[in-house]
Amino acid sequence: MSTMPAPRKYSVELQQRATRMAIDARKDPETARGAIKRVADQLGVHPEALRNWVRQAEIDGGVRAGTSTDDAQRLAELEREVRELRRANEILKTSAAFFAAAELDRKIR
Repeated sequence: MSTMPAPRKYSVELQQRATRMAIDARKDPETARGAIKRVADQLGVHPEALRNWVRQAEIDGGVRAGTSTDDAQRLAELEREVRELRRANEILKTSAAFFAAAELDRKIR
């Protein structure tokens, strides 16, 4: 069962542009204060969304501690693989028990 990602409210291009603008504005001490809110208002983006994008960009860039986008994707893939392997393991255990019981039944007769 695969789940579809939620539909994007903002395009990838807008997200990247807004993130770049906010990061650049925060570098300059003159424009750092309120930079995220100002850029968000200019581009019609929710400030909290932009704050999250900037935070993730800083993590991905190694500027801030946290789980990078690549690591999060890899983790999700590994968790999916573990679920599939556990399911396959259960099927194998069930079939092994079934065939063992059938073999035992055959020997008794």
